[in-house]
Amino acid sequence: MEKLIEFFNHPFFVIVGGISTVVAILGFVYIVYTIVSGVLPVWIRLGKGLSNKKIAVYAEAEFDNFKDLLVDSGLFKEKNIEKVSSASLSKGERHTMMLVNYNEFENKIGDILNFKKDSDALILYVPNGVRVPQNIMDDINNHRNSIVVTFRGRLLNDIVTSLITTSYDQK
Repeated sequence: MEKLIEFFNHPFFVIVGGISTVVAILGFVYIVYTIVSGVLPVWIRLGKGLSNKKIAVYAEAEFDNFKDLLVDSGLFKEKNIEKVSSASLSKGERHTMMLVNYNEFENKIGDILNFKKDSDALILYVPNGVRVPQNIMDDINNHRNSIVVTFRGRLLNDIVTSLITTSYDQK
């Protein structure tokens, strides 16, 4: 046993062990730095977005369905969801997240896009099977952070993604 201990006390093993320890410590420090600088800001932004960001829902007949979808997910509070009717389109201008039901606001898309800032997210829900004219699609495509969704399940995913990618302004 003593020969084994003496063998590993050789200067070669001491040097290799020291280098390995330094590499392991540097690797750990790098991983902590990566998490703090890369992942933590995303978590903070998502947390602030979920707790504070108000969503303007451009819907009248379907408003309750959209509100239930958002509230039932457990991610959004009911107080952060505001109904915007066709008579009060400018009310949505102060929101950084806009959810539009295409069937009800088909003729108002241009007006809604005029109220939207580049930093705002616009999610247009188009029920499956409904065709959006190409000129409207081109107009939507020319605005940043604009998404067209055809499935309600995908809608929630796109809202969460938009919370991360759009700017957070406390209002």
